[in-house]
Amino acid sequence: MSTFAGIQITTCCLEETQQLGRKIGTSISGGTVICLTGDLGSGKTSFVQGLAMGLGVPDDYYITSPTYVLINKYPGRYTLFHVDLYRIKNPVDFEDIGLYEILHGKSVVAVEWADKLSKDFLSEYMAIHFEILNDNSRKITITVNGYDKCNLIDEEKK
Repeated sequence: MSTFAGIQITTCCLEETQQLGRKIGTSISGGTVICLTGDLGSGKTSFVQGLAMGLGVPDDYYITSPTYVLINKYPGRYTLFHVDLYRIKNPVDFEDIGLYEILHGKSVVAVEWADKLSKDFLSEYMAIHFEILNDNSRKITITVNGYDKCNLIDEEKK
């Protein structure tokens, strides 16, 4: 398994965090799992809003954190599953919510609070960590684990 050393990006506002998500959404392929970590209010859901734009999720879908429903599903170039593990207490619950099937499909899966997954739960994923610098700025660190970086790019974009 290969690991791509992380890159760090600083965004200065909500729109820049969303724009980063949009850029990634336009370039990734189906079957990509994005593990999002960071404190409450650090930008995870804002990033997913941009990711949805990049995947072509229609504008009439409002992207919200699925904290209480646990998983939201959105149509787009690839189906987007937005998962929130904040309220999950036990790994057994992953099977109950259908997480195993979702993670091994052809969709794009964005998992908030992914640090609740065990280290060996996934072999291939993009890890994105959000750190609050001040009221508006975020330091975002992106690391790719297991994927061949070229495999993340949509074939039609080559």
